[in-house]
Formats: sequence, structure tokens, C-alpha cells
Amino acid sequence: MEEEEAELRNPFPSPPSHYNNYTSHNLKLLALLKERVGDQDADLGIVDQHESLSDQTDVPTWSLAQLEKPRVDWILEEGHYSVFGDMWFVKETIPSLAELGGHQLYPPDPSTDRRPALLAVLRSMLVTYSNLTDAIVEPPPPPSSSAQLEWQRQLEWITILAQNLMAAANDLRPVQARGNLELMMQRQLELRREETRNIHSKCDALEARLLELRSSAHEIAGSDQKSTAKPSGSQVQTSTINVSLEDMLRWAEEVP
Repeated sequence: MEEEEAELRNPFPSPPSHYNNYTSHNLKLLALLKERVGDQDADLGIVDQHESLSDQTDVPTWSLAQLEKPRVDWILEEGHYSVFGDMWFVKETIPSLAELGGHQLYPPDPSTDRRPALLAVLRSMLVTYSNLTDAIVEPPPPPSSSAQLEWQRQLEWITILAQNLMAAANDLRPVQARGNLELMMQRQLELRREETRNIHSKCDALEARLLELRSSAHEIAGSDQKSTAKPSGSQVQTSTINVSLEDMLRWAEEVP
């Protein structure tokens, strides 16, 4: 039994040993037993399955009712179920200190202002700690005394006070998680806005650079057109001058 409990609490437990009972033959016997009993709400655990299935072979010695699926309505009614040795609640709630068997000193209603009660708990803890230091330096009682020691009583009360402070802090976990989520979302929103501003500034810089390049291209194109037009005029003038020189040389040769 201890080995089975240790196996159930293993982080990676093996399947329960009774999974071998879920054979096709046993499931058929269970369906046949339900059919012969007739009453769907009847408790199969108290039915004599050997008498009802006397004409069948290989009827197990253990109750076939173990093969029944868990009753969901029972789980919902109880509010919790057990898996691998751990209890899980159907509706995830944080149990209060009183529900866990502790001595709760603050109001159980979360809508009630708990600050006065928690301040009283804190003051009581300081006073109890002072009493504990006084009780420690007191001489011990005689061996024949059966009364509870003073320092033990103060220590038990400090434990109760500390449990109340920790339980009250745990009750604020959902509020803390909600606040952390809001801060995280605000930070992400600020980062996205900053990234958007950086993208817009980069786009503005690129647009300004493109305008500069466009104006530079227009200036270069205009200068190229001017330089192209000037050589054509010089060529015309040069050709005219060359013709004139040829005419002059021809005229000079003709002259005796």
C-alpha cells in the first residue's frame, strides 16, 4: 500500500495497477450485468455478479462495478476529485485559512476591509514576540510540573498569527496578478508606441533623403543637357572655320 501511494505521488507515475482489469471481456461482462440487473441506478457493488453471470466464463472475483466510469454528478456535487493521489477542485478557488483547518483572525468576506484586523494581527505578533523573549530567559519549571511552558504557548500563538498574515497575502495573489498584467500590457503598449515613433522618424528621414537625391538627379540631368548642347554648337563653328581655311588654301594655290 505504501509503495502504491509513493508511486501515485511520483512526478511521472505509472498507470494504476487496476488498468489491467479493463479488458474487452470484462467490459462485456459489465454491460451484460447492467442489462440483467435492469435498474440503471442500482448499486452494482452490492449485486451478486457471480449469480447473475453464472452462465458466463472467467467472471472476476473482484467487483465489476470498479470498471464503471466516474460519476460526474457526484464530482460536481462534492466539488473536488482525486488524480494520482492529489485532490483537485472542480472550480479553482483559493481555500481560506478556516477551510484549511486554521484559526482565521480576519474577516472571511473579501469585500470587507481587512486592514484593521491585519494591523491588529501585526501588533499582536510584536507583543507576542516580546513576551517570547521574556519567557525564554525565565528559569525552567520543576521536572514534576505538567503545565505547558510559557514560551511554547507564545510560540504557538506566533505561528497562528504568521499563518493569518500568509493566508491574507495569498488571498491578494489574484489582485497582484491582475496588477502585474496591467503593468505588463502598459509597458508593451509604450514599447509599441515608441517603436512606431521610431519607424515614422526613420520614414521621414528616408523621404527627406529621397527628395535630396531627386533634386540632385534633376540638377545633374540639367547640367548634362547643357553640356550636350554646347559641343554641337562648337562643332558647327569648327566645321565652318575648316571650310573657310580650305577655301583660303585653295585660293592661295591658285594665286601665281
